[in-house]
Amino acid sequence: MDSAVLLDLLGNENRRRILRLLSKKSCYVTEISEYLGVSPKAVIDHLRKLEEAGLIESTTDEKRRKYFHISRSLRLEVNVSPYGFGAKSAYPASPGLDMSGRCPHLSIEIDPTEPTASEDGATDPTAIEESAELADLAMEYDRLRDLDRELSLAQRWVHGRIEAVLSRIDDRFGLDADSQFYVEVIAAVIETDGTPEAVASEVGTSTDVIDDVLSRLHGAGLLSRDGDRFSVR
Repeated sequence: MDSAVLLDLLGNENRRRILRLLSKKSCYVTEISEYLGVSPKAVIDHLRKLEEAGLIESTTDEKRRKYFHISRSLRLEVNVSPYGFGAKSAYPASPGLDMSGRCPHLSIEIDPTEPTASEDGATDPTAIEESAELADLAMEYDRLRDLDRELSLAQRWVHGRIEAVLSRIDDRFGLDADSQFYVEVIAAVIETDGTPEAVASEVGTSTDVIDDVLSRLHGAGLLSRDGDRFSVR
């Protein structure tokens, strides 16, 4: 989902309150109306927008009463700093995603416990029963919740370090521009052959923009130039 659309959608307090309620249980329109203290018509309008965005869906019971519930998990992250603004949204990864080698800076203990198959290819009922033990699941949930808190703290630490580095770059070199973008360009110069085309491809912008930035960095004495190739001094 587009992050800008999601931010606009969640900018409404009543829609946030609806989602908070639906995260606890499925509800029908009258329940939500009473919870919010607004008219059913207004609730229906909010539900329609949330449903169109794919955040909620509905089911109908035997009394033809429509119940709404959150359709799937979604994570939204917003970053506001003196060096940039960004928002991104993502759905949770599949539980089967192989994390080995994907996070070289982080050690994550992967639980290898899964239902085992018997010799004829069928799933062993005993293994399923053991893996589904409530105590085991509760312990796994608690472990993952602790990991989530640790990752949140680590992310805050990383953001703080990024800002500290960009601040030092501003103080030291006085680029008087978008420091983060200039740093990305310098990193691209190091990681590529240093030609404007390669740097532009690495950064994801036009060659014309990169030509101008490289010239500025060269003029500031931060880059050396040999023909059409640039390198860090």
